[in-house]
Amino acid sequence: MTVAQFRSPPMASPPAYPDLLALARNPSADSRERLLLGVVALCDARPPTGELSPVLGEIFLTLARQAERDVRKILSERLATADWAPPALINVLALDEIEIARPVLAASPILQDDDLMRVLVEATLEHQIEIARRPQLGGRVADAIIERGEPATLTALAFNRTAEISLDGIRRLVEQSRRVAALRGPLTRHPRLTAQLAEQMYEWVGVALRQSICARFDVDERKLAPAITQAVYDARSQTMVPVSTSDPDRDEMERRLVAKLQAAGQLRAGYLVRAVRERRLGLFVHALATLGGFTVSEVREALASKSPEALFYACASVGVDRAVYPALLAEIRILNDGFPGDVGDRVWLRGAISPASAARSFRALVRTEARAV
Repeated sequence: MTVAQFRSPPMASPPAYPDLLALARNPSADSRERLLLGVVALCDARPPTGELSPVLGEIFLTLARQAERDVRKILSERLATADWAPPALINVLALDEIEIARPVLAASPILQDDDLMRVLVEATLEHQIEIARRPQLGGRVADAIIERGEPATLTALAFNRTAEISLDGIRRLVEQSRRVAALRGPLTRHPRLTAQLAEQMYEWVGVALRQSICARFDVDERKLAPAITQAVYDARSQTMVPVSTSDPDRDEMERRLVAKLQAAGQLRAGYLVRAVRERRLGLFVHALATLGGFTVSEVREALASKSPEALFYACASVGVDRAVYPALLAEIRILNDGFPGDVGDRVWLRGAISPASAARSFRALVRTEARAV
């Protein structure tokens, strides 16, 4: 039996309760269809306020437990906002498969915190996400979601502006955003985010979200960005392993591959972009060094720099278009723990530069940084 078969006009008046109970106990397909039409008529007419008739409650429960999937789905949709629906029935529907459970999880006023906590424990991830999206979600349930630490559910909760999330809950979400990138966008716009927590997030979010934080909390980006970048750089430099040197065999293999491409006349600037998109940063290092006549150490120095300026000059010297550089830089940062950093001007916006000038600027910068170290 399909949903399309149930698109009959509602009955003019609801059938009598005994008739519906008899239909509920009859397993035939014809009785199921007539029972559904009767229940729909009752939903449309709305029963009297107050305690629901035990007979009607039994009808609903029998239908939910024995009916086909399509019947349960329609029943869930019709009862999603009903404040008179039997609690036992709503809880049965809430634990059903997600397409059936979704309407009541999203809107049923019958479901209490204890009911939602049970669904969090017993049901699927999709059920948990739907609970996290629920309007006016209680603080106890929000805390339980945060405690579980499931990225998809945390993200759904961060998007829920009406959920009762405590200041400590927001703090924990901010901390989770270190590892769950999807949390960062909604948290920067969350009404409960404080300036102090926003400044903490500033360390690990991207450029666009940093601008959003600065605009919302009146933060002086020129002062905050260099300080945070310097702190991250200092911490990282204590334990940083130079790019590709952690696996000498792989490093040698990549060096030989680049040398072979160079000998065959096949090494071009476009290969740098390809290497990064294939997540082969070591290959990018050797290719850039070979194309530009730089040492591998110089290229690695540029990749570990607090500023993207040196890397830009190296790329420009071998023919990488300055319009391509921002996207290339973003992908390199993903592969390289966020480096090069954000300190300094965006020199690629200044205009064209000749390959020779770019090469001179690159060497001057890496030598300056080497002396500073």
